[in-house]
Amino acid sequence: MSPVVPLARRSNTLSSSLGLGEKLFASSDERKFVDKIERGLDIVEAGLLDQMHFADDIADVTSRYLLSAGGKRVRPVLTLLTAQLGDGNNDRVIAAAQAIEITHVASLYHDDVMDEAQMRRGVPSAQAVWGNSVAILTGDLLFARAAKIGAKLGETVLTLQAETFERLCLGQLHETIGPGPDEDSIDHYIQVLADKTGSLIAAAAQVGVLLSGAPLEYREPVRVFGEKIGVAFQLIDDVIDLAEKGDDTGKTPGTDLRAGVATLPLLYLRKLAATDPNALDLLRRIERDVTSADGGGGDAADAAAADLTLAIAELRAHPVTAQTLDEAHRWSREAVEALAPLPRGPVKKALTRFAETIVERSN
Repeated sequence: MSPVVPLARRSNTLSSSLGLGEKLFASSDERKFVDKIERGLDIVEAGLLDQMHFADDIADVTSRYLLSAGGKRVRPVLTLLTAQLGDGNNDRVIAAAQAIEITHVASLYHDDVMDEAQMRRGVPSAQAVWGNSVAILTGDLLFARAAKIGAKLGETVLTLQAETFERLCLGQLHETIGPGPDEDSIDHYIQVLADKTGSLIAAAAQVGVLLSGAPLEYREPVRVFGEKIGVAFQLIDDVIDLAEKGDDTGKTPGTDLRAGVATLPLLYLRKLAATDPNALDLLRRIERDVTSADGGGGDAADAAAADLTLAIAELRAHPVTAQTLDEAHRWSREAVEALAPLPRGPVKKALTRFAETIVERSN
């Protein structure tokens, strides 16, 4: 029988995952605010397994597989946070938070097939365990289940859900086919990040406003915040991908590059290579060694892999990686600036701290 991963306890509390520690949220009212979010997240977590239950035995196992492996639950947290601008954690807010997380998990099944990923959340990916067809169909089942939950939340939420799903698909499509001949590669890349990651985070923030009775003028600020912080999140991932093995990531440096994924540091390097001979030399070595190291083993492939490790270390220390980090911080600052129309208080404070935490993280 295929493996079942035990349900992981949510080890990252709101305080640890968003940086909302005692010193930052010190007053009695602010601690009560954090406790509300924590309790809401516990309810979301407890209900996710029920929401993802299927009568079919195989579907039941495969659909819960990645959920049980854990996750930070960033999107449900944002829904709960923005809901505090209104009436807080009502049943509809909780259901929307669950639908958003199910949509996210569904997208991971499809992403792993597209990327031929072997691991996800510390366990073998679903496609590595059951094959591509089962992984794709499981993702489809979960998208359908999320839509079923959304249909009970009204036309506005269902429309938002459909528009977000469309953007997720377009982002994946555009990533797959690459930029057009007259399209700037970096602009194209940022749009892919906005579609694949930013759109769902933005949706998570919006439904908290829509379903809590919060003033509707808060919807646009949190949408912009969510989309921009999603881009910042992925740009930080591009920097983390280059981190040395043995750092907090515990990953082989350049995992994405080794898989042929063009992250922002590499895109910056390609632009610089048009005028900088040293950048051109590093780019050629990276591209040569990625191809050679994927040659199926043997001494030549091993040598190419070793050379690629050295080239990745050079890329890590190159100014284009610092430039990527600066770009991530810029998107994070713009996300916070978008919150200007929100009232002062714990929600605005928490969202601001969340944006800061995104660009401070190392894994």
